Amino acid sequence: MNDDHNPIKNLNEFIAKVDDMKKQNKLDLSSDQDLSIAIMNLVSIEEHFFFTGAKLGKPEYYDMIKDVREMRKSLLEKIIKEYEGEVWCISKHLLAASMRLMEVGTKQLGMGKNEEAYDLFEKAYNLYSLFWGLNMKVINVGDIKKIDDMAINKSDPEKKGFMGKLGELVKKAINCCIE
Repeated sequence: MNDDHNPIKNLNEFIAKVDDMKKQNKLDLSSDQDLSIAIMNLVSIEEHFFFTGAKLGKPEYYDMIKDVREMRKSLLEKIIKEYEGEVWCISKHLLAASMRLMEVGTKQLGMGKNEEAYDLFEKAYNLYSLFWGLNMKVINVGDIKKIDDMAINKSDPEKKGFMGKLGELVKKAINCCIE
C-alpha cells in the first residue's frame, strides 16, 4: 500500500478532521452510532419474523417483515448517503454479522466461556469498525492488499492488521458518551 494513499497513515489528522466536523455540526457520530445499533436490531427483527413465521407456519409474520425492512432501509439511508457497487448491502450485512457475533459472545460469556466470548466480541467490533471505515470513506478498497501478516503496509511497526488499525480509529473518532 502506497503511504500516500494509506487511508489511516495519519490517525491524528483523521481524528482532527472528525472533531472539526463535529464542531461545525456537520457530523454527529454518537447519534449515528446509536442509529447503527438500532439498524442492527431491525435486521434481527426481520430475521425473527422470518423464523417465527416458518416455525409456526403463520405467514402473517412474513407480512410484518416488509414494514420493518422499509424502516431499516430509511434509517440506513441516514448513515449511508453515498455508496458504490455493493457497499449498501455489504454495510447491512456487516451490521447484521456484528450484532449476531455480539449475541453469541454474550451467550458464551453467560456460560463462563470468557475466552471464546472475548474472541467473538473482538470479531464483532472488527466488523463494526469495517462498517464505519467503508461509510466514512476512510477505506479505499482498491488500496488494500496484503503485505505481511497483520501489517497494513511495509513500514507498519505495530502489525495490528487492518482491522486492528481501523478499530483504533473508530475508538478515537466515535465517542458515544459525548452529548
